[in-house]
Amino acid sequence: MELRHLRYFVAVAEEGSLTTAAEQRLHTSQPSLSRQIRDLESEVGIELLTRSAQGVALTVAGKAFLDHARLALAQVDAAMEAARKAGRPATKTFTLGFLSGFEVAWLPKVMSLLCSELKGAEVTVSSDYSPDLAGALARGRLDAGIMRPEPGYDLCYEVIDQEPLIVLMPSDHRLTAHATIDPREFVGEIFIGGSKKAGVLQAATEQYLRHTGLDIQLDHGVDNIAMAVSLVASTRGLALMPAYAENLLPWSVVSRPLEGEVPTVDVVIGYSRTNTSPILKAFLARLQELKTAAGKAH
Repeated sequence: MELRHLRYFVAVAEEGSLTTAAEQRLHTSQPSLSRQIRDLESEVGIELLTRSAQGVALTVAGKAFLDHARLALAQVDAAMEAARKAGRPATKTFTLGFLSGFEVAWLPKVMSLLCSELKGAEVTVSSDYSPDLAGALARGRLDAGIMRPEPGYDLCYEVIDQEPLIVLMPSDHRLTAHATIDPREFVGEIFIGGSKKAGVLQAATEQYLRHTGLDIQLDHGVDNIAMAVSLVASTRGLALMPAYAENLLPWSVVSRPLEGEVPTVDVVIGYSRTNTSPILKAFLARLQELKTAAGKAH
């Protein structure tokens, strides 16, 4: 078994399609990818995927194998990153990732908190989807991430805030006349929520709809806020999104709070327990100050 077999399998599992994984992530042909997956299944000795006209799905064995495959790849990448860092001159570095849009509110707080520790350090800041941040943390490419608590990764998460879900709508929608939105207003409207990739949001939305007792089906699943805003404007639908979306809205889309008991999603600091960065250690020691700052902002 080679590392490429694991990378190919993870890509197919995450995309749910051999064709999409081959063309968009692996840049290889679909027949070649299919052969690689069959070779892997032959070596493991059990079927990992089921194929159908709708795509591929993980078997029970495949689900078990996926977690270990991700961990193995993360450990290999982390080892490579550790070797690269060890081979560089001894310069203090700190790499911090944000769920896209979070940097607006959180970057100033973090930089203020760590100003003394970051003197003379090389600081790198990036933004990405939360699952991609989790992957970068697991591979040693980030020291810390302000993100969602993504399952399936061997990471530590410290909750620093709880963010309410809000309703996004076109700026001329009939519901803009309401100060708050009753969830029953979703009935009959185009409904937009988190996709499989935005799993934390998807789970929070599904739990909220079950709690309200409403039989509302998702019309569009989105990976990120930009996609949600675009679909709200183009389909004139309603989207249930985390409150940080308000930092990213154009004139054509507005937000309203939900009425009644409001669902929330956690905002966390994610990091690897094997990371020995002294700046990360100082950061984690001062998380209570970050939580307090978040509380004052509400």
